[in-house]
Amino acid sequence: MSYDVRLLRTDFPLLRRVVNGYPITYLDSGATSLTPRTVLEAMDVYYSRHHANVHRGVYQTAAEATAAYEDARAAVARFIGAAHADEVVFTKNATESFNLLARAWGAANLRPGDVVVVTEMEHHANLVPWFQLRDSHGIELRFLRVGDDYRLDLSNLDELLDGATLLSVTAMSNVLGTINPVVHLAERAHAAGALLAVDGAQSVAHLPTDVQSLGADFLAFSAHKMLGPTGIGVLWAKQEHWDRTPPFLGGGGMIADVTLDGFTPADGPARYEAGTPPIAEAVGLGAAVRYLESITMESVAAHELDLTTYALERLTSSFDGRVRIVGPRETTERGGVISLDVEGVHPHDVSQVLDQYGVCVRPGHHCAKPLMRRFDLAATARVSFGPYSTRPEVDTLVDALGQALEMFS
Repeated sequence: MSYDVRLLRTDFPLLRRVVNGYPITYLDSGATSLTPRTVLEAMDVYYSRHHANVHRGVYQTAAEATAAYEDARAAVARFIGAAHADEVVFTKNATESFNLLARAWGAANLRPGDVVVVTEMEHHANLVPWFQLRDSHGIELRFLRVGDDYRLDLSNLDELLDGATLLSVTAMSNVLGTINPVVHLAERAHAAGALLAVDGAQSVAHLPTDVQSLGADFLAFSAHKMLGPTGIGVLWAKQEHWDRTPPFLGGGGMIADVTLDGFTPADGPARYEAGTPPIAEAVGLGAAVRYLESITMESVAAHELDLTTYALERLTSSFDGRVRIVGPRETTERGGVISLDVEGVHPHDVSQVLDQYGVCVRPGHHCAKPLMRRFDLAATARVSFGPYSTRPEVDTLVDALGQALEMFS
């Protein structure tokens, strides 16, 4: 099937919105993606026909709810190339996934002086939990820096990995758009005796993902960035690592037995999914996976590469250097996230002016303050594409940016 973005856009109800008298131009998929009708319908069917708690009741609708929930887990496992569905644990979002990784696996397996290597371009979700573990357990943190070319400086990678237990890195920067060489990083980490954790919040939604080919040991991502609902994320790990990870939260659903002397945790993903899980959201995530599989991630990646190439060309040629692209100019090893530093205009002002033309972009530090400081920035105006984004939307963005520059000149 050919990739017909105009036809695909009819699947997204929000794209029919009119904002301030203009058709909406949604260029904030890096923050949260739009949701296709099939995802909304799947969640509605769950609530209207199967709504019951999972892994508890034995009546028909409860069995249907459990089947739908576990079908979603199997779909996610298939989508990322996991060896088995039980390697997939549902969380609230990628942030909670990293907290589970640090507070459960990390607290159980890292000792004072053990080394975790992270990078200067990480989202706070892949920084703060490790700082907290440093403060509570005495681990050492080391940092891969970012070069002037907006890519990781790997010149001292082996030195940083010497004696390390874990390297934790984003696959794709949510600020720069840089796609990091995860396969190479996995090889170097494993050669040094370290494991590799990957922040896939940006990459899983836009690129084909196979955890086996990547060489990852852990992968975290969120549903709402890949056409799914908010409130659900994923932490995948190889089974051998789950075997060494105690429960993260305690309560109902995550136990095999409880006595007045203590408790025995459940086996499998239930061990980490305490309480009533996000059932409808899991169903929605499963529907989002099936939608992306139907259009293929290869087609999504090719479409967004074409769009990013076009956007970089237009943004570079249209403003006489007054709009700085904070990220690689070349489309090799970069995705559809484009951060802009507009001369003389604060990113929040840029965003507000663009909103008057129905254009949605994200101003701010994007939960990456160390990276902002690296490039002497307080914030940027970030443009980010999704499978439904188009070249005419890029043209609308460029026209609106011209208006912002004129207004503040």
